[in-house]
Amino acid sequence: MSGDPTNRKLTTAQAIHEALDLAMDRDPTVLLLGEDVDDPSGGGVFHISEGLSTKHGEHRVRSTPIAEQAIVGAAIGAAIGGFRPVAELMFMDFFAVAMDQISNHAAKLRYMSGGQTGVPITIRTAAGAGMQFGAQHSEMLESWVTHIPGLKVVVASNPADAKGLLMSAIFDDDPVVTIEPTLNYWVSGPVPEGEYTVPIGKANVARAGSDVTVITYGREVSFALQAAEQVAAEGISAEVIDLRSLVPMDEEAILGSVGRTKRAVIAHQAVRRGGLGAEISCLINEHFFGELQSPVVRVAGPNVPIPYAAELESMFVVDANDIAEGIRRAAK
Repeated sequence: MSGDPTNRKLTTAQAIHEALDLAMDRDPTVLLLGEDVDDPSGGGVFHISEGLSTKHGEHRVRSTPIAEQAIVGAAIGAAIGGFRPVAELMFMDFFAVAMDQISNHAAKLRYMSGGQTGVPITIRTAAGAGMQFGAQHSEMLESWVTHIPGLKVVVASNPADAKGLLMSAIFDDDPVVTIEPTLNYWVSGPVPEGEYTVPIGKANVARAGSDVTVITYGREVSFALQAAEQVAAEGISAEVIDLRSLVPMDEEAILGSVGRTKRAVIAHQAVRRGGLGAEISCLINEHFFGELQSPVVRVAGPNVPIPYAAELESMFVVDANDIAEGIRRAAK
């Protein structure tokens, strides 16, 4: 990790903007493309790229038609041609439209060319419920992309990690999907100035503890920390592991923590069935079968489309109370 600590605070959206700006300053081959990302179009739906086309030129910040397959396809072509494109897919739900390009081209070209053709693209996308965007604009679909060999996948929980992971992704020689929890765009926190990177594949211990390990990522990290505070008042010491990187995953951090606590809770917003929590649970059981003090607990979204109504959506989203209850179950 590089960069000096700072008390300067930015929102996650500002931190991502800063990473893009710094990357474009550093390397003229870094390009941005996506729907409405240039300044005449508004700088993106969340205004994250606002100002970048004015500074770096519209030849490097290109607004595209509403065509996700074309966005990713153009990014792949640019990468093969020597550029480092950052492709924005407005919401992760729209990955379905571009999945052929993502899975069969971006993820496989290095392997199928015997390492001769790299595809250094970054795909940025917003994901997650909580804003009443409805069932087609709110899903966490990380299990789709973690299942595809050849892709790296990261999810930041705070502004500093959002900046550091994106910088690492842009200058990685393999395709990286950066999933940005939508509600985190307005969350503020300390962010180092200047070029700053967080290594892909390295988890963070967000809170140390001795009784139960909570493994999570993205927006749920803040809920897990709140839950750990709740159960601390009951005498339960919860350790919170912020994965940050889903592929590659820091198995050493997971197994090291669970090896000490002998209890594990896995929390994510994505639906429970086929979610990443099942993979992590399997990893834990493969290493600690017979040693765990209680079954691995999964806290996840129900297997339903995400509702639009605020009351129903709030019932869908995994929150601090849900995670605290999962910790209590594991600690019995």
